[in-house]
Amino acid sequence: MKKLNSNVFYLINSLSKEIEKLENKIFTLEQKLEKALSIERNHLLRVKNHEDLSDDFLFNGRTYHDLTPEKAYKLYKNQDFDFILLDVSSRSFQPQEKLPEAIHIPFEELEARFLEITQMTTPILIISEDGSKSVLACEFLVKRGHFNCNNVSGGYKYWPAFRMKAVSEKTA
Repeated sequence: MKKLNSNVFYLINSLSKEIEKLENKIFTLEQKLEKALSIERNHLLRVKNHEDLSDDFLFNGRTYHDLTPEKAYKLYKNQDFDFILLDVSSRSFQPQEKLPEAIHIPFEELEARFLEITQMTTPILIISEDGSKSVLACEFLVKRGHFNCNNVSGGYKYWPAFRMKAVSEKTA
């Protein structure tokens, strides 16, 4: 009888451990599903608002847009486009010109200061020195619920207004 009792308790203990593993897997799957649904909701909002989305963006469930410098500049100059311009370049970086609308939060400070960006649905154009920190900032902000992030590819280095100014200065 004692052996039967120990086998029963062993079996109950084993089953309890298996149930706990399954519960953990279910929890993980629920988190992944919620993230996927959030991305899909974001995509639907962008489609509803007639944003130009690439097939790659939708098919692969991308969480932020990579904008060419020209497209970002066109949006920047569009008076009808409401956006937040976030500059995540380092404090020591000095661009040719400051973008006066930009909120400057160096990437190194973003984790401590991201709550300063209170608008969750307004598109955010994110720029850095060469575009590498802005990619990281997009990924960081998306994880915190900002699903309308747009990386300015190439950053300040390829910002069209600066390039046009440099060309006009060379020809003058």
